[in-house]
Amino acid sequence: MASSIITLLKYKMAFLLSITSFLCSVFASSFAFNSASVVERLSAVMSKSATVETRFQVPVGYHRVAVESHSFAFYLRNFNLKKEGENVYLFNGQLKNNQSKPAAVLNIDCGKQDLQQCADAVMRLRAEYLFSQKRYDEIGFEFLSDKKIHTLKGFTSQYNEYTIFCTYMNHVFNHANTRSLHHQLKSKNIAKIAVGDVFIQTGNPYGHAVIVMDVAINNSKEPVFLLAQSYMPAQDIHILKNTTIPSLGAWFTLPQSEIISTPDWNFTINDLKAW
Repeated sequence: MASSIITLLKYKMAFLLSITSFLCSVFASSFAFNSASVVERLSAVMSKSATVETRFQVPVGYHRVAVESHSFAFYLRNFNLKKEGENVYLFNGQLKNNQSKPAAVLNIDCGKQDLQQCADAVMRLRAEYLFSQKRYDEIGFEFLSDKKIHTLKGFTSQYNEYTIFCTYMNHVFNHANTRSLHHQLKSKNIAKIAVGDVFIQTGNPYGHAVIVMDVAINNSKEPVFLLAQSYMPAQDIHILKNTTIPSLGAWFTLPQSEIISTPDWNFTINDLKAW
């Protein structure tokens, strides 16, 4: 009798173990599937948001130039972008008329006033970088009226408060433009183009400015580069497509002629400036 009970218990125990094993395997496979789905969704989200470096692969045969961490070049190359396919909006919330020119939109506001236009966007990116590094002493821009540098510290004693910094930048936008920035920046040989450099023209009655967001070179040291701009009226800062050579996507090359054609403006190789 006792042996029969023991045998029955063994069978029941074996049955329970087999059921438990089966349920564990089902749960494990289900968990693996769900985990994979989550990873895929996260990867999709990351690829759509991304940074300048992760969104834009360099052309075949090129590699990105080395930049120092904490440098302005590193800051721009790693600047966050809005999700892929995001539209460019004006300061008043309206869509920019032509959405075929932007290749990506930087994840930074353009303000609520018609202030942050072309040169303003260049100054904004430079100032944001310096503010992020707590290099408050270096934040300053030349004003058109007196051709003097007006600094953040000269504007306010609360220079480390971001909201006050934004007020200062609006003040700058009201008193500086392409002509004053052109005068403040230093001319640079196109052969030495680097991330953070600026193509800028003063123009009459107005000019334009775009900033170099990234640079790559091939084995012959020939560069390709990404350009970003705001425009008129004030709008989201966006990376431009190369509409002259569409096969390059957003990458621009040094032309055989002296003209660098961007979707909204033609620059020359002599228009390059640096901070």
